[in-house]
Amino acid sequence: MTDRLKQKKLNAGRRAHRVRSVVSGTPGRPRLAVSVSNLHITAQLIDDSASKTVVYTTTVGQKVAGTMTERAAWVGTELAKKAKKAKVAQVVFDRSNRKYHGRVKALADAARQEGLEF
Repeated sequence: MTDRLKQKKLNAGRRAHRVRSVVSGTPGRPRLAVSVSNLHITAQLIDDSASKTVVYTTTVGQKVAGTMTERAAWVGTELAKKAKKAKVAQVVFDRSNRKYHGRVKALADAARQEGLEF
């Protein structure tokens, strides 16, 4: 790897650590962790005290058409619907090493519109 790529990876790790040091999920308010790859988006609600995933939604294996931002919004909507069934109303948002912008913001806004409170 070149020095530039090493630095980018190091900076991403630092951002993720900075966010994770503050954000922690509890049974009453689980952590909404977002993962975005080149092709897919995954979101899950995690109870860190019990190390359990409460609700999980992904575009992997789904027939979701549209841009990645539209897919992110779909994931946010589906996650919020599943969270309602699991009786979860409030979450803590974990954006990991990503900016609150674009796909991550679309997912969060869609989840809020379905009734999740951040």
